Amino acid sequence: MPTHHHAGSAFLVCCGLITFLLAAPDVLLAQVMGDDAELARLRTKAEDAIAADDPDGAAMMMGRAALLSAQVARKRDAFSGVVYRRMESLFRAQEHMYRGMSLFRRAGGQLPASSGVCGSLSLAVNSLRQAAEPLGDIPSSPPAQHLLQEIARLKEAIDNWKTVTDSMISEYQCP
Repeated sequence: MPTHHHAGSAFLVCCGLITFLLAAPDVLLAQVMGDDAELARLRTKAEDAIAADDPDGAAMMMGRAALLSAQVARKRDAFSGVVYRRMESLFRAQEHMYRGMSLFRRAGGQLPASSGVCGSLSLAVNSLRQAAEPLGDIPSSPPAQHLLQEIARLKEAIDNWKTVTDSMISEYQCP
């Protein structure tokens, strides 16, 4: 069977572009301190890894971003905590997607993809489903209101990654 390196490379470029577009606002907000700045740094490092054709490195960075999001969620108020837990789920989805890409490559890029690759993509779908769960009512307090832009970016990222994941499931011929 022929390998689909070309299609996989095009997908990597697409993922890198989506990651860049989603991380770009973080770069513009460079003065953000602490945990949010570290999340932005990890997302940028994942983008750099994908641009360098290193899905393993990207998966590792997104795994770290997911862990940090979980830690931040525990430190924040109830509503902010929910937002960071949704971010954690999105980052897990990205981590699973990148791991699936890496497994596919290591397996020789043969179609249909192995059950391990398809399992990683299935985990990505489940994590995206968790990320898309309703946030509940947005409080009117100023601390919650500053999250509105982040919530909008989160929803856009979830939609984009759902499209990417569905595309990969189809491309890799997963059931």
